Amino acid sequence: MKNMISKVAATATGLVFIGSTVFAQSLADAKKAIDAEQYQKAKSMLKNLTATQATKDENFFYLGWVYLEQEYIDSAKATFDKGIAANPKSALNYAGLGAVARLNKDQAGAQSNFNQAITLAGKETKPYQYVGEGYLLGEPDGNAAIAVLQKGIAVSAKDPELYIALGDAYRTQLKNTDAVKAYQDALNINPKAASAKVATGVVWRQANNWEESEKEFKDALAIDPNYGPAYREWAETDIRWAQKVPAQASAKVNEAVEKYSKFLSLTDNSVESRLRYADFLYQAGKFKDLQTEATTLTQMPNANARAFRYLGYSAFENGDFATAKTAMANWMTKADPKRVIPYDYYYQGRILLSAKDTAAALQTFEKTVKLDTTMGDLYADIAKIYYAKRQFEKAGDNYAQYVSKSRKATLNDYFSEGFSYYFAYGDQLSSKATPKPTPDTALLTKADSAFSHIQQKLTTPNTTVTLYRARLYDLKEKDRNNIAGLAKPFYEKLIEVTTAKPSLVDADKKNLAESYAYLATLAEYKDKDIAKATELYTKAKENDPSNRLAADFFTRKAKGTKPAATKGKGK
Repeated sequence: MKNMISKVAATATGLVFIGSTVFAQSLADAKKAIDAEQYQKAKSMLKNLTATQATKDENFFYLGWVYLEQEYIDSAKATFDKGIAANPKSALNYAGLGAVARLNKDQAGAQSNFNQAITLAGKETKPYQYVGEGYLLGEPDGNAAIAVLQKGIAVSAKDPELYIALGDAYRTQLKNTDAVKAYQDALNINPKAASAKVATGVVWRQANNWEESEKEFKDALAIDPNYGPAYREWAETDIRWAQKVPAQASAKVNEAVEKYSKFLSLTDNSVESRLRYADFLYQAGKFKDLQTEATTLTQMPNANARAFRYLGYSAFENGDFATAKTAMANWMTKADPKRVIPYDYYYQGRILLSAKDTAAALQTFEKTVKLDTTMGDLYADIAKIYYAKRQFEKAGDNYAQYVSKSRKATLNDYFSEGFSYYFAYGDQLSSKATPKPTPDTALLTKADSAFSHIQQKLTTPNTTVTLYRARLYDLKEKDRNNIAGLAKPFYEKLIEVTTAKPSLVDADKKNLAESYAYLATLAEYKDKDIAKATELYTKAKENDPSNRLAADFFTRKAKGTKPAATKGKGK
């Protein structure tokens, strides 16, 4: 469980245990191993304690918490249940059950167990700490966490871990000043709390203050040179640094890999640690290394199913679509449905699209954005599929979602949005269906909004956008026999911009012909100025001899006949 908010004091100061001195020291060692993210070591020690000291409910709680750290939710629940069996009034194990319920999205169960933990806590602060941390699991409830942690501090203001958890709660709300103060409060009580220095470094990372973040990690390592989490957070800071400062990206990614390797050397190099490393490699964009690591993990006996997720992701990014398809199918089959995340569907959709299974890919993509509306980039993929299927209105709707939610959207995407809505209206206008649909002018309004956005962002008018705005406003004419000239300013602007070019290509000439023919139509039918119409139709014909409106005018003029009504543009 990435960035699990479990920080436990490195010493047993202030804790009173019933039993032998050996037992107390063993539990303290186990808790120190948890803090250092040496989960296999901690788990081995705690399993021994639960066997040799089976009446001590704390042993079961900390073992269950290690299972939570490693995302073995069912094992955690079973262990917390054993702790309550050992002591029905075990506040800590009720806190653990509440955490399990939150991860299982059972809010009522979580609240019930948390309330029971606090009721049973008495003067003990640890239940408050872990209830607070439980509220930060899954989708964090920072307000609830802060409230219960402050109650714990009211019980005893001398437990540094309460302040560290409080800082973590503030951090989820991006209240960085409050978070830093809480971490400093912890250090004032225990200056050797390396975890508080690391957490402060994470706050500075969130603020993109890389140098200050590094300083905190160095300070943590000055307290304990073998404190692995400092190297892990430092590595993850380097990755964010690389993403935000492209000029330093290569160097920072390489530094991050070195630091993460150091972190692994200081932990137990367990499957769980390697899975966390796999997550890091994904964040670092080291997809070849990730595929190698994930392949090794999937080949281990009783392989952790998450390894197939990373193999699927990396194989796709490496263009190994066959491996990606098999791996993602394995993950989706083996995983507890509650552990499947939107990004799994995202990759599954991409893999299906690579196999030309467009229908299945579209279904998967749409499921993804319903599960996580923040995945704005995916709307572009959905829009492209609908556009290829000539379902232009749906394409436009998804481009609109993309440009509003994705940081990667460009002016070309706004053009695609406008183009899609424009063609959606055109399809309705030319539909042969019975009954014929009434064209929805709202589609033209949406198209114009997208085109207008582009023009506002440009210092000079774009000829393509100007052309389609002109066509769009021409389509808005309600009475084709009594034309109002809505498109006139756009065609005039198109002529101005195009004739200013040093040289013209065929497309420019066709656009000029269309523009002159439109203005000629206004002169002929609206202004009744045949001389002006002749001048403009002549310019249209000179630029494009095949222009329909110009050809029709000169044919009529030669025959001495007049048309009954205008029929639209010649394109």
